[in-house]
Amino acid sequence: MRLNMKTKSVLWYTIYSIISTILEEVALAAIVLWGLPYFNIHIPWWGLAMLMIALAVYSYIAYRIGKPTLTMKPLVSLETMIGSEGKVVTPLAPEGYVKVKGELWKASSTELELEVGDEVVVVGIDGLKLIVSGKERQ
Repeated sequence: MRLNMKTKSVLWYTIYSIISTILEEVALAAIVLWGLPYFNIHIPWWGLAMLMIALAVYSYIAYRIGKPTLTMKPLVSLETMIGSEGKVVTPLAPEGYVKVKGELWKASSTELELEVGDEVVVVGIDGLKLIVSGKERQ
């Protein structure tokens, strides 16, 4: 059986969540049973049980909230930006902002100046800044 990357990510996230929850429960029990009595603080067994149940519920809720982020498809990724078309939002002389795939990006122009509303094509990426050129000038 072959697993794809998303399935592996979810599987490892689940395994990590189970192991970390067990370790947290053990640490909580150790603190209540051996650490607190050192300071003359005694919690009854039912109090420890309530704390462990609360921690388990918290861990489950955190797991349920975090799991969908691993299977979410990215809306915009840098790998797909090159070749994408967009429009200039602020004048590019040579830096400004463009809107590509519905997202606002900082950009620099390969040309002298592009005005608001000009159509552009992404030709490169520098960190998180797009390198664009005018669409009709390609």
